[in-house]
Amino acid sequence: MKRPRHARRALLITLCLIPVIAVAAWQILPPGRDQLATVPVSRGDIESSVTALGTLQPRQYVDVGAQASGQIRKIHVEAGDQIKEGQLLVEIDPSTQQAKLDASRFSIENLQAQLQEQRAQHELARQKYLRQQHLAAGGATREEDVQTAQAELKATQARVDMFQAQIRQAQASLRSDQAELGYTRIYAPMSGTVVAVDAREGQTLNAQQQTPLILRIAKLSPMTVWAEVSEADIGHVKPGMTAYFTTLSGGTRRWSSTVRQILPIPPKPLYEASQGGGSPNAGKSGSGRVVLYTVLLDVNNDDNALMADMTAQVFFVSGAATDVLTVPVAALQGTRDADQQIARVVASNGAISERQVKTGISDRLRVQIVDGLAEGDRLLIGPVPGNGG
Repeated sequence: MKRPRHARRALLITLCLIPVIAVAAWQILPPGRDQLATVPVSRGDIESSVTALGTLQPRQYVDVGAQASGQIRKIHVEAGDQIKEGQLLVEIDPSTQQAKLDASRFSIENLQAQLQEQRAQHELARQKYLRQQHLAAGGATREEDVQTAQAELKATQARVDMFQAQIRQAQASLRSDQAELGYTRIYAPMSGTVVAVDAREGQTLNAQQQTPLILRIAKLSPMTVWAEVSEADIGHVKPGMTAYFTTLSGGTRRWSSTVRQILPIPPKPLYEASQGGGSPNAGKSGSGRVVLYTVLLDVNNDDNALMADMTAQVFFVSGAATDVLTVPVAALQGTRDADQQIARVVASNGAISERQVKTGISDRLRVQIVDGLAEGDRLLIGPVPGNGG
């Protein structure tokens, strides 16, 4: 079947125009423009923050130890129990303390008996002295006998004073023994939760050498995050700064807080502590260790979602902005001014122009655009194809 003559003529004209159109397009679009890697200027929220790892610990806790030696007779609580202040926690066998207390009482009774005897001797010496004074007034006795009676009176008075002092000393020992007997019953110094029990019934405690730790009581709200901030970032963290953190068990949940305190001295490494201190810079040179400073922040924990020793990812917020223009940091080139950057804008026809822009806060991945760009502008990332970078 033959095509009409006018159809063959139109096809011939079209085939002739294709090379002409291709040459024109090649001249208008620079080579490689269809391969440019660009990113758009878009709106979003941005946050400048310092990140750190931390550990959760109770803000208030107390270690309960034993002030009396002996065998543990009964532990009335277990880990996880909720307790009230003044509640009986532990009983220690009081046999030794009771024996000491009884011995102190018997000692006081013996001293009191001797005191009574000595007072009787003192009364007799006083009567002898009065008699000698009466005789001396009538010239019926020697002066020597009067002096002897006076000396005996003073001696008996001194012995009375001595026994009274010994009784006071024994009473002080008695009070100490009574207190030590009271230490065999250990009561809760605060209300809270028993978070650890480090002793067992039947265990023998020796409080003479050190105070044995029996259990720990803590209030689980509020909790404190002990965050470790690197030396490079600690200058950006200030008391009162807004912060939040996440935990592995909390999923996407965030806990908000503020910085309560920055400890001025980093924790001492174990190898320096074993060497007994030394220069603040001792062991720092050549060790390559990272200096970390401890930052404390508190958080409410009424729902008990946070537990001791949990790991927290902490974000200290130094600045934030919402619904602002942002671009990736890689799309800008730096200048001498910290807040001035160079952006390479790609036009719709593929033409590339450099534009100076003013930047704001950055989260290290994206940066806020304050001036110089509009939403929807496309910025070149990387080198221009064919230009060698």
